[in-house]
Amino acid sequence: MKNKNFYAVIMAGGVGSRFWPVSTQEFPKQFHDMLGKGQSLIQRTFSRINDLVPSENILIATNEKYEDLVLDQIPKASKNQLLLEPEMRNTAPCILYAALKIYDQNPDAVILVAPSDHWIDDEAEFSRNIETSFEACSQQDILMTLGIQPNSPNTGYGYIQFETSEDEIKKVKNFTEKPNLETAEKFLASGDYLWNAGIFVWSAKSIVKAFEKSLPDMLNLFNASETYNTNKEASFIKSNYENAENISIDFGIMERASNVHVLPVDFGWNDLGTWGSLYNKLEKDASKNATVGSETIFRDAQGNMVRTQSGKRVVIQGLNDYIVVEKEDVLLICPKKDEQDIKQIVADVKDTFGSDFV
Repeated sequence: MKNKNFYAVIMAGGVGSRFWPVSTQEFPKQFHDMLGKGQSLIQRTFSRINDLVPSENILIATNEKYEDLVLDQIPKASKNQLLLEPEMRNTAPCILYAALKIYDQNPDAVILVAPSDHWIDDEAEFSRNIETSFEACSQQDILMTLGIQPNSPNTGYGYIQFETSEDEIKKVKNFTEKPNLETAEKFLASGDYLWNAGIFVWSAKSIVKAFEKSLPDMLNLFNASETYNTNKEASFIKSNYENAENISIDFGIMERASNVHVLPVDFGWNDLGTWGSLYNKLEKDASKNATVGSETIFRDAQGNMVRTQSGKRVVIQGLNDYIVVEKEDVLLICPKKDEQDIKQIVADVKDTFGSDFV
């Protein structure tokens, strides 16, 4: 029997522009089967969380234009489980909205907040870690995050420094935004830093209390009694959401709070943020080429990432370390080392070909 006090919020409002041309404004990456496994990323995330959290207690935060996509892909979710953002306002307003809605349903709730588009290899270990965090947050007034054991000095992630102790759950010393390579190497060598995965756990009471302390204006804006879980909720959010400060939960709450703790975890995490991170998760041939969708002949070609329509026949000759992605009437060919330029490429495509293609 699943614990009725366990809740979750899946964050599914992003566009994932670095996965263009597959991920677009109309159909973002969380709704795609990026690894060719038979489920979209959001479907996999919902299923993983549903192992521990009752399906009716899983809320999905997304842009209002993705409402039909979510309901189509997650048949277990009802419309009342959708937190529809009328404007993009970063993560803090969305998380506060979810916390107040959940608190109205169950003041004893403990809440997991997780992105919709991450990949986790060891889902049983993930469930164990979340259960450990739920237990701690139901007993103490703490805000928790999961910290990934780093295996390289990656400069694309934020880092969490913790106080060394014998306790399984560590007190957080501080957060560092994406560091340069030299700093990341020092963090890795020190042994008391973890990657910030953006996965949080807290009780409904504790997170509302944290907003009261650090973002009181936002709490006042959203704090409307007898509104949540009624027919007044949608119009209230529509009227007030755009007035919320545009700020992340990291800057707005976590970096200001004194009761932040971290659980070091190792469950085969990948944030699937870029084509390169997807390439790292895929099976490769003897020449380190990876494919999704296509049937490909590689000739004198190494280290390539190829994704096309299902069954497309592709021949690659003399190409090394490239991303080759086809979607309907768009083809992207880009060196893997330049994948961070894809955001700018998207802007150029919009200017040249129009917004229908992005």
